[in-house]
Amino acid sequence: MRTSKGRAERVPWTDIRAEAARRFGVTSFRPGQRELIESVLAGRNALGILPTGAGKSLCYQLPALFLEGLVVVVSPLIALMQDQLDHLTQAAIDTARLDSTVSEAEQRRQEHEIARGSRNVVLLTPERLENPAHVEPLKRRGVALFVVDEAHCVSQWGHDFRPSYLHLRQVIEDLGHPPVLALTATAPPERVRDILDSLGIPDARVIDTGIERANLTFEVLRTVNRGEKERQLLSVLESTPGAAIVYVATVRRANELHEWLCERGIPAECYHGRLRRRVRGAAQERFMSGGCRVIVATSAFGLGVDKPDVRSVVHWNFPDSVESYYQEAGRAGRDGLPARCVLLYRLEDRRVWSFLLAGKYPRAEEVRRVLRALEGAPGAEQGFTLSELAEASRLTPHRAAVIGASLEAMGTVQRTGIRFRARRRMQNGGREQFAADFAHRYAEDRERLHAMMHYAESTMCRMQFLREYFGEPQAERCGRCDNCMRPIPALRLARRPMSRPAAEPSAAPRFARGQRVHHARFGSGDVLRVEGDQVVVDFIRGCERRVLAAYLEPAA
Repeated sequence: MRTSKGRAERVPWTDIRAEAARRFGVTSFRPGQRELIESVLAGRNALGILPTGAGKSLCYQLPALFLEGLVVVVSPLIALMQDQLDHLTQAAIDTARLDSTVSEAEQRRQEHEIARGSRNVVLLTPERLENPAHVEPLKRRGVALFVVDEAHCVSQWGHDFRPSYLHLRQVIEDLGHPPVLALTATAPPERVRDILDSLGIPDARVIDTGIERANLTFEVLRTVNRGEKERQLLSVLESTPGAAIVYVATVRRANELHEWLCERGIPAECYHGRLRRRVRGAAQERFMSGGCRVIVATSAFGLGVDKPDVRSVVHWNFPDSVESYYQEAGRAGRDGLPARCVLLYRLEDRRVWSFLLAGKYPRAEEVRRVLRALEGAPGAEQGFTLSELAEASRLTPHRAAVIGASLEAMGTVQRTGIRFRARRRMQNGGREQFAADFAHRYAEDRERLHAMMHYAESTMCRMQFLREYFGEPQAERCGRCDNCMRPIPALRLARRPMSRPAAEPSAAPRFARGQRVHHARFGSGDVLRVEGDQVVVDFIRGCERRVLAAYLEPAA
């Protein structure tokens, strides 16, 4: 039975399984899929955190067969949308795709079919939904489910953040608050809260199946210079047959490393955001089809990449955060067979990220220029398009979009159609606070970068480190990472239950520099120094904190 309010009542699970087998060839469900599908069919908001390759798309593709109304799927990349369209078409589910590659005439035709009910699913980018004219056909049809794929792009804390994602909360309201399904591969606790708040679904059911993938082996190879990195990279590629992705931090390094590999007779492609779309597409197609074995890429290569037989993912530079690293490393071994995730670690690489982070967030003066344009420049009454706002504030369109979207999220700016206009004048104190918020985000980014360096330098089991970082319960050592296979001898201390702090400072346990300790709130870390009854600890989650020794316990 179907209803028009995004809720399919009394659908037996046997019927759902039958459709899964008939349409998608799925005879058994992976962890988390059933729970998410049942939440969707019950009309409940949900956030699914499932590892790369765990079948997130099925969680909305299958419900689309039972829901009365349109299933709207917001995807960040056109290539990802094409992959989804292919799967839906194979399953005989009528689907519309609306993006910049579709002609205006074809878009109008598809919007007409959506409004009259002949399409079950529509795939589009978040940028398209910034224009109310494109939201109207969806509203007329009635949306049964609003899907936010790659939901980590919603969070301003991530390297994949897209300013247009901040507008989705308003779109969801305009559509009458249909049930929302957000999907991502990785999200530590603070990222989960940010996603739910940004989408306006604090009551969502969170289904987190954990990050464990037993077929992946995590390794860190320490290097002292570029020559050593090159030798280690060649060693990995020679000792690990099959397709490989080599991630780098910058476009310049991608071009250089690609050329260097080709000179050594290794068939490789190059992929980054500054290449023309046609060139990028050809490189991706050659790699995906097996025409070349290696692709050297920036983080622009990733979302929507569904190549099951990648046997190794190598990071030439350490990424900006543990979340980014696990997301990218997780593109290895999607077929379930053994694969390697290798980080070539060189401490000096932090200079690259220090430079990139310094330019990531708008400065206080840039925020003031946008506010001056919106509040007092000629033409402010009519508002500004993004390109006009960028020109008036002397910023790049992306920079202006980040500031404009953030101001909209806090209610200072209103977006009508494609135009930004000031809703109210921000007082000086508010302006300074807004700029301070960006400074805070910068500080948080530095902590995440620090956590990534901590991962590279840690002697603990890599999977135990990752479990703790992502807020998962601890378990036994994985037995397959480099630190498990080649452990550094260390004193093992039994974990004792956390108790209340000692009544007297003298009763607090004594700790030594370099000792691993555990804190109930901040997790595990290494002692940097002891100052009386206080201990300065470098915690896994990327922060250095001073805590009372009585609140710490030796870590196992």
